[in-house]
Amino acid sequence: MNIALVGIGKIARDQHIPAINNSETWSLAAAVSRNGAVDGIENYVDFHHMLEIRQDIRVVSLTMPPVPRFDFAMAALNAGRHVMLEKPPGSTVSECQALLNAAHQNRVSIYATWHSRMAKMVPAAKDWLSGKKIKRLAIIWKEDVRRWHPNQDWIWQAGGLGVFDPGINALSIMTELLEDPVHLKSATLDIPENKDCPIAAHLRYVHPHGGDVHAELDWRQTGDQIWTIEIETDDGNLTLLDGGARMVINDVETTSDDILLNGEYPRLYAKFAELINGGQSEMDLTPLQHVADAFLLGRRMTTEPFIEN
Repeated sequence: MNIALVGIGKIARDQHIPAINNSETWSLAAAVSRNGAVDGIENYVDFHHMLEIRQDIRVVSLTMPPVPRFDFAMAALNAGRHVMLEKPPGSTVSECQALLNAAHQNRVSIYATWHSRMAKMVPAAKDWLSGKKIKRLAIIWKEDVRRWHPNQDWIWQAGGLGVFDPGINALSIMTELLEDPVHLKSATLDIPENKDCPIAAHLRYVHPHGGDVHAELDWRQTGDQIWTIEIETDDGNLTLLDGGARMVINDVETTSDDILLNGEYPRLYAKFAELINGGQSEMDLTPLQHVADAFLLGRRMTTEPFIEN
């Protein structure tokens, strides 16, 4: 299937383009960007112009920031294109629901992706946790924003999510693993005085069976980067490391042979092809809802200004 990639930034070059080019299902037929281009294919600045003249392209993958993404997604859906959304799927829960409704009305597929759910050991962790009682779940998600999001001003602006841009990855894994849903009890958001969005967040959840569920998200980490979820159950302990790429059960590292495709994004694109072929959509908004709850309930603490360089 021919696919157009819209928004040629770091995530597109690091993940989306390699996943598409290494797939036997997809053919990257066009790119749309104001600031970037992809060699060897047609490149466009005007998205609506591309939709009009490239009727051969029936699928669009949107990788631009969440705030402007809605208009692009709605235009693609109304033009009868299938749409794949980079995480988070939108800047608000309501606009994502509007996109799902538009997909249904236009009889096309829409896929809200959560790439961290495709991490190698997440399915195995979910299987191991099935039927066990959660006593404690701790998310420790600490990284260096200067390393992973250099010169990305949009991420600090309203709607850019701040530390929740990576933190939502952890929340997407948590909501995939837990059989019983949790809801936010309290939150503290550390917001630099010169930014709109938090640089750190401390979250505490209510578990229906009394388990201790909390998260520590921080963009000020130097040295080793930490993407860990620790889970204590009534029948042993499990830890996901490196964002779900590794798993330790009762102090023993465990591997899985169930993954047929290497990499989170190749698995996302394979899933998207399945949805299109089956005439289906997938729009799980639970991780985004947790972020919205944090902004609603969170106590805002002003911290020192963040200076990029």
